[in-house]
Amino acid sequence: MEEDNILQQIRSKAAEFLLREDWNESIKAYSHFIPLCQQQISKTQQESDLLKLRKSLCLALSNRAEARFRLRDFEEALKDCEESLQIDNTHLKTLVCKGKILLNLNRYSLALDCLKRALVFESQCNGNLEVLNGLIEKCKKLDYLSRTGNFDISNWVSCGFSGICPELCEFVGNVEIKKSEISGRGLFCTKSIDIGSLILVTKSVATERCILPKDSKGLLDENEQLVMWKNFIDRVTESSSKCHKTRHLISKLSIGENEDDLETPDISLFKPETDGESFPNKNLEEDKILSILDVNSLVEDAVSSKVLGKNSDYYGVGLWLLPSFINHSCSPNARRLHIGDYVVVLASKEIKAGKEITFAYYDVLCPLAKRREMSKTWGFNCECKRCKYEEKMQSKPEMGEIEIGLEKGVDVGCAIFRLEECMKRWVMRGKEKGYFRASFWKAFSEAFESEKCVRRWGRKIPALEPIVDSLVEAVGSDERVVKVLVRKLKRGSCGYGDMERAIKLGRGVYGKVMKRQALRILLELGVHE
Repeated sequence: MEEDNILQQIRSKAAEFLLREDWNESIKAYSHFIPLCQQQISKTQQESDLLKLRKSLCLALSNRAEARFRLRDFEEALKDCEESLQIDNTHLKTLVCKGKILLNLNRYSLALDCLKRALVFESQCNGNLEVLNGLIEKCKKLDYLSRTGNFDISNWVSCGFSGICPELCEFVGNVEIKKSEISGRGLFCTKSIDIGSLILVTKSVATERCILPKDSKGLLDENEQLVMWKNFIDRVTESSSKCHKTRHLISKLSIGENEDDLETPDISLFKPETDGESFPNKNLEEDKILSILDVNSLVEDAVSSKVLGKNSDYYGVGLWLLPSFINHSCSPNARRLHIGDYVVVLASKEIKAGKEITFAYYDVLCPLAKRREMSKTWGFNCECKRCKYEEKMQSKPEMGEIEIGLEKGVDVGCAIFRLEECMKRWVMRGKEKGYFRASFWKAFSEAFESEKCVRRWGRKIPALEPIVDSLVEAVGSDERVVKVLVRKLKRGSCGYGDMERAIKLGRGVYGKVMKRQALRILLELGVHE
């Protein structure tokens, strides 16, 4: 009798903590109650008492699972659900909790199956049938998106990013991880895709965002950056400690050493349906986490990315697993959108099957010498086709003269005229022209933004449209190029074909995740930023 009273008191206290949403204390109380209840079950003979104790144990496990779920300790919460369902496989509250956990682990089809099982017992829902149906519809939607990649954020864009972010989910397209000629391992397309096509959508392991003050030179405050970095490390460490799968996949990332000796993981490990229980439960040392983050963290305002929505006001840093395998090129073919905690990787130009997917780690719309300077901060020297070609052409004195002239403030129209004449004389074609037009894009943009310059030089310099086409072929779509083209459109000096060019170029920056009208709105918004 005394043992029954103690159990009752502990259970009441645990339930009180749960109602107050004091999740940690609730877990402690239920962790006290559960083994005591199990002991009592082992000693009880009478069937009616056994039934009550098993019912109490089932509910306690379910409630502890709920508390752990709220603290995002999904793996331990899932274990509680499984144990609860072994006692009663029709327990509605546990089925719903398990469904929510699986949904948060991105295992959409399993979550849907679990919630459908719960729906069979709708008579027990006690007014929560609407919530359950809502979860089922969400699972159906995310399962479909995860399989097809048919995302559409048009309404959110058209409304000026008002309200909460659109629902996204994990999606891995036709890609694989292989040894890279650029460095270590890389991400490769297994099928040809066109401009704007989705490559992958993935949620961060962790992100940290804040508004960082700048000094008089416009540089970010170093102390604030250190605090932000410390918070970010803590978030990643916490996330990895709670999930075997996350911890294992983080351990597969590079620390910047012995790249050629690294194992090439199978792409299936990164797909949402992969069971976390199949991964080894090994600790990840803090020193290794620091080295991994130093090499693989992405800043949200990078040159090859665009932040949409509320987090565009912040300086943000995060860790996204699959994008960490994407190498740099000065002739990149991919970009990324940051939406909430998700990264959407898309093709900024057409990519053929078997080709490696690449980002720009730094600004590629500048001359070779400046790119070499920027690459030093990343600890490597880019050896892409563009860099090798431009390096070969650096011996020609005209190139140095044009660069020096621009630095001294020579008329940009004159510089462009000289560059184009040199390229004709050297019989440059297609991408080769695009490389140098990208390197001198600053001069081109200044020229085409100035009506005075356009009138003065007229047909002595090429029209904007062929410049843009060759540049995109060489380095992919870029937001700055889109802006110049759209501004020209708004001045009324372009035709229908030019709008089509702007839309296609916009697809390479923002992807095919929005309909045409939403993209036009976004392009026009970008002009006024």
